[in-house]
Amino acid sequence: MVLRSADGNPPAGPLPDVVFHILVALADNERHGYSVMQEVTALTDGRVRLSPGTLYGAIQRMLEQGLIEEVRGPKAAADERRRFYRITTDGRRAAVAETERLRRLLAQARIAGFAPKRT
Repeated sequence: MVLRSADGNPPAGPLPDVVFHILVALADNERHGYSVMQEVTALTDGRVRLSPGTLYGAIQRMLEQGLIEEVRGPKAAADERRRFYRITTDGRRAAVAETERLRRLLAQARIAGFAPKRT
């Protein structure tokens, strides 16, 4: 089952935080699960640390929704014990839509005085 909105496109959000973090971690590189955990921790300056249960549960759902896919190729063949994942076109669209949703939310927060104005 691929996650879709009413217009047939990937969802406009909101995406669960863990899903968004995983998509961002996979944006520029194929990674195995442990590498995804490390990348999320690094990208969030240690504020988000995914447990293995959270990560692999989210990965399973994301595979079913078509947001990521398992990689079969040289990297995966070089380390048969690990499964490598990459973002799909639908996953990238969902991440872009979520980024736009967050951008609009931040703009509203700025207007309300909850975030500093742009300089």
